[in-house]
Amino acid sequence: MGIASAALALSATACGKSSTESGSGSDSKATKAAIAYDIGGRGDQSFNDAAYAGLKRAQEELGAKIAEGEPSDGEGDADKVQRLTALARAGNNPVIGVGFAYAPAIEKVAKQYPKTTFGLIDDTSKTGDNIANLVFNEEQGSYLAGVAAAKASKTGTVGFIGGVEVPLIKKFEAGFAQGVKDTNPKAKVLTQYLTQPPNFDGFSKPDLGKAAAQGQLDKGADVIYAAAGLAGAGAIEAAASDGKWAIGVDSDQYNQVGLSKYKEHILTSVTKDVADSVFNLIKSVKDGKPQSGEVRYGLAADGVGLADSNPAYKKMTDVIAAVDKAKKDIVDGKITVKTAP
Repeated sequence: MGIASAALALSATACGKSSTESGSGSDSKATKAAIAYDIGGRGDQSFNDAAYAGLKRAQEELGAKIAEGEPSDGEGDADKVQRLTALARAGNNPVIGVGFAYAPAIEKVAKQYPKTTFGLIDDTSKTGDNIANLVFNEEQGSYLAGVAAAKASKTGTVGFIGGVEVPLIKKFEAGFAQGVKDTNPKAKVLTQYLTQPPNFDGFSKPDLGKAAAQGQLDKGADVIYAAAGLAGAGAIEAAASDGKWAIGVDSDQYNQVGLSKYKEHILTSVTKDVADSVFNLIKSVKDGKPQSGEVRYGLAADGVGLADSNPAYKKMTDVIAAVDKAKKDIVDGKITVKTAP
């Protein structure tokens, strides 16, 4: 991900670092859009960076003036309320919370700013006329990853690493395990979660992902899929160092600069079109028709999918054929993917 060419104005606040960037014009009526990042912040090579890509696209294509809010380690809901309030008070519309952890804060702040549209990614528990719930069928993309893992594995043992054991990440696990078993009923799926709520370090500490992945490698896993945010980078490092396959998540991690030294071992990535969801929400506000309620991105419209950037993956014709068939069967309703293990 490139560094923005516009000047950054940084300021430390009680609720984490924040920054603002100017849009491409000086029109005071220009759309102003803001993102409040999830655990790990921008630079996680995954979830947050995908959201930033949508924000940056809005700046470039819509002339939007953009602002960002970074989280602090161990912060609570009060900190998120403060961050969202500051972004809304500054005139940003929409204000987007990246991740389900923002749900309680958005519910509160959205009531205080009824004319501002709030985007809540990965959560439908909090609703309102000015709240757009941007959600994805992660289990469908993860099913495809399970198919690919089962076909690519030589040992018959694969691993799943979840950052924090919450319902959202259980969707990733459920889809992956189902895809593996449907492809190879004899395959073994090793599953490990890094932390339990309220400890969310499993989304932010690469060393935890690295240690978990090493433990699975030691048990014979030769393909490891981690849905763990920044911690997933550690899992990718471990798999690559052992000469085994890793499967990325949220962004096409093969193309992430921060993971370039490991990319030859990133077989594929389960992608969520977070970038488009962010851009589409900003555009809807700019067009005067703000999205609200559930806005779902699934496999049928490529809202989730499986990346094919790795040249090695493109040569695996049997894997690709199996994945393509599975995708068609899901879209056609022949396969129903579970959302819980």
